[in-house]
Amino acid sequence: MATYAAPLKDIQLAMQIAGLKTVAALPGYEEATDDLIAAVLEEAGRLGAQELAPLNKDSDSFGVKLDNGAVTVHPALKDFYTQQYLEGGWNALPFSPDYGGQGLPWLVAAAVQEIWQSANMAFGLCPMLNQGAVDLLTEHGSDEQKALYLPKMISGEWTGTMNLTEPQAGSDLSQVKTRAVRDGDHYRITGTKIFITYGDHDLTDNIIHMVLARLPDAPEGVKGISLFIVPKVLVNADGSLGARNDVVCASLEHKLGIHASPTAVMSFGETDGAIGYLVGEENKGLAYMFTMMNNARLNVGLQGYAVAERATQHAVSYAKERIQSRPVVGAFSGGAPIINHPDVRRMLISMKAQVQAARLLTYTAIATLDVSIKAADAETASRAANRVALLTPLVKLWGTEIGVSVASEGVQVFGGMGFIEETGAAQFYRDARIAPIYEGTNGIQAADFVGRKVQKDKGAELLALVADLRAGLTGLDAGLTAALNAALDRVERTAAFITAAAPADAYAASVPFSRLAAMAVGGCLLLQAADAAKADSDPLYAQEKQVVAQYFIRHLLPQTAALEAEVLAGGDAVMALPVDAF
Repeated sequence: MATYAAPLKDIQLAMQIAGLKTVAALPGYEEATDDLIAAVLEEAGRLGAQELAPLNKDSDSFGVKLDNGAVTVHPALKDFYTQQYLEGGWNALPFSPDYGGQGLPWLVAAAVQEIWQSANMAFGLCPMLNQGAVDLLTEHGSDEQKALYLPKMISGEWTGTMNLTEPQAGSDLSQVKTRAVRDGDHYRITGTKIFITYGDHDLTDNIIHMVLARLPDAPEGVKGISLFIVPKVLVNADGSLGARNDVVCASLEHKLGIHASPTAVMSFGETDGAIGYLVGEENKGLAYMFTMMNNARLNVGLQGYAVAERATQHAVSYAKERIQSRPVVGAFSGGAPIINHPDVRRMLISMKAQVQAARLLTYTAIATLDVSIKAADAETASRAANRVALLTPLVKLWGTEIGVSVASEGVQVFGGMGFIEETGAAQFYRDARIAPIYEGTNGIQAADFVGRKVQKDKGAELLALVADLRAGLTGLDAGLTAALNAALDRVERTAAFITAAAPADAYAASVPFSRLAAMAVGGCLLLQAADAAKADSDPLYAQEKQVVAQYFIRHLLPQTAALEAEVLAGGDAVMALPVDAF
């Protein structure tokens, strides 16, 4: 059975539709030539397919080990990280050359990140979180902090983590109790954080924790949260490593999936208090942390469809090999590969269509992020930032939902063998299931989309997006564009409802409203990709893109009608049952 192969043509097509030419022309991205990007993707694809993907099953079986406070990962993953990932400079792709970065667009880094996540999601979490930590320090750290930490975090010699959640404070960060007490030029941090991805490991000799904590005299709620750099090993002024900090991994979580990724309970300050350094100003930590959180949300959405890509390839390979029954169509004298059965074919084309639509939505958001960062004029940058803010919850919610549904469909293609661990189909499902939960549950993403995005500006940015999508359909297949325009009409009608609705109605409808918007965007982008693929030299590839778009628009997009009805039904039936009746 075939293993993973990076879908480089699909990736490059999606980058094209997302606006790679516009991104590459931005100030500071002059090095992002077509030849360089193609070379980067080809090498990442080779490493992902030949080196990292074959480790996926073994590293899942091995898991992670905790012994006397020290965590070890699968030895082969460590070898890949140190000998391939570090040596290749992969971590440095999107960061400033001032600190050792390569200065390439985030769009290019996202394409490479997709390959790592498809090949081995549990491994991909480590560089994903580190890149978010680098982004945070780049944006909010002092010059001294940047000089001390960024070079080795950008190179990947050190990794970064996000420390938000506590036993009593999950998504409600107003309940954070970790304390920070000033001690000269630093702070003493005491408290416990849970669910910390790669909170400890043996890939690197230092880990830079980004920790939310509260000062003794801080205001209550989220306005009293500060952000601190807490290194596992203290760093001397010259950048060399000093003494071990008062930070330990107390335990590792036993999880449904991503077994090769250490999810740690971190204890800060069991003896004298962990030494931490304030980022920015006191009591403004949550605002700073949102830089890392939004970076992670985009990448988790990417992670969702990336696992789905791997699950789809796995299912297609099996369906071409597995002989079962005589199909109802075609000339077969006996049993045939199950890919010839219409229902199996339906599952596979549905899987492909969802993955490709989610990739297009994600790349579009990340290309727009590049514009918001690098645009020469402030107005263009501001417009792009507003669009990224609108798209981020959709990317996270829809990409991760697709990850779970497609991986589940992959198990179904395998039939009974899919439920057996040895085939590998179950692992994709187990791994994908965390993505709708972490970095803000999908319910939180939907609430953000409704409250902070659509209601805040009375739907202006969403309606501007709809107008841009309609313009992008000009001159394309009339029958398919009619269906897409009808879906966009539904977005407009539901947006009008959401902006005027009472809170109970708006938030009860937030998830179906978000799904509706994401599906409409994804369908429009799929048709644009299908049109662009007509110029491809491979007629079979061009045909696949036409069929994928047709399937999505004719078979999946009609779901937006049901989603509209669900949104317009409001929250009466959702909230009607008394709590005691549950």
